Amino acid sequence: MTDQPVTRALFDEVMVPNYAPGKMIPVKGEGSRVWDQEGNEYIDFAGGIAVSALGHAHPKLVEALTNQAQNLWHVSNVLANEPMLRLAKKLTDLTFADKVFFANSGAEANEAAFKLARRYCWENFSPEKNEIIAFNSSFHGRTLFTVCVGGQAKYREGFEPAVDGISHVDFNDLAALEAKISDKTCAVVMEPIQGEGGIKPATQAFIEGVRALCDKHKALLIFDEVQTGVGRTGHLYAYQKYGVTPDILTTAKSLGGGFPIGAMLTRGDIAKSLTIGTHGSTYGGNPMGCAVSEALLDIVSQQDVLDGVLAKAERFRGHLEKINEKHHIFTEVRGDGLLLGAELVDEWKGKAKDFLNAALAEGVMVLVAGPNVVRFAPSLVVDDALIDQGMAAFAKAVDGLVGA
Repeated sequence: MTDQPVTRALFDEVMVPNYAPGKMIPVKGEGSRVWDQEGNEYIDFAGGIAVSALGHAHPKLVEALTNQAQNLWHVSNVLANEPMLRLAKKLTDLTFADKVFFANSGAEANEAAFKLARRYCWENFSPEKNEIIAFNSSFHGRTLFTVCVGGQAKYREGFEPAVDGISHVDFNDLAALEAKISDKTCAVVMEPIQGEGGIKPATQAFIEGVRALCDKHKALLIFDEVQTGVGRTGHLYAYQKYGVTPDILTTAKSLGGGFPIGAMLTRGDIAKSLTIGTHGSTYGGNPMGCAVSEALLDIVSQQDVLDGVLAKAERFRGHLEKINEKHHIFTEVRGDGLLLGAELVDEWKGKAKDFLNAALAEGVMVLVAGPNVVRFAPSLVVDDALIDQGMAAFAKAVDGLVGA
């Protein structure tokens, strides 16, 4: 076995077939560049699905991880640890929150948020106030609870019966929410920008209206900022741009810059409902993950970095507009900051992955957001010259796919 080549074919031999990874296997990353087993170089505009906020092997993150690994790896939740406490303090200082719960992923952070919302209403109102409203096309994770809250039926198929007490209405449709919400609603859950649902931002009026309806019915407002958080939109968290504060916020992906970590943030009065033994995570608050996240947050929270995100986003948009002027391939380019989605015209609907594959063949890594949207979620500090180089390669890929 030790002599067997590590190839893409080995994936099919030993891995559960729930993924369909590309043919190339990356072995090294530096900044926004990646190299595969054959030494081929790629420009990374995928960011590990909006995770690699500072690119690959950022020296400050490598230093934080190395230093922590030489001291303390793990203690579980039986004891606290210094990186966990420092990170929690920074998150509360930088946001609306008073309290933090650490997990390993966005799904786990959302699981904690949904459980907290139900328990808070159970304690403070009644057991009947347990209904959760989410939005069609939303995505909140792959656990059974989170996949049921998510508004995409394809992810629930075959895993029924679904968790009870969850309903869905259309995103950006305030009238639909108003018709559904009631005094039995314990929480409304939303992404400020739907990620997997196609990079669809909430309108200002909608997000303000959702907050008002939650207040009216004494329901908690949960923002899933797993994808939009930690500088992705040019604000540390997207709620700060909207000027609308949630009761609970979840964050992951960019929070660890590639090291698995998630967190749920909330007010102190709500947090009281998670008393000792009501929820937990063996790895949550892991010293290494928290040390990396702390170093990343110190960088990303700087105003010049956040301002740079917005400037770099305009550079991406400029390239996409030029491509569209030539090919008329996108109905629109939407999103915020460095979370951008280019929706394909009707003729190319369902073929977003063709653009991903064509781009990879030209040496640039991009994403899809559903079958109709090409997604870009690069490092927040990607060099301008590399943006130009990578988007020139993407333009060449489009030329080859749709005809120069």
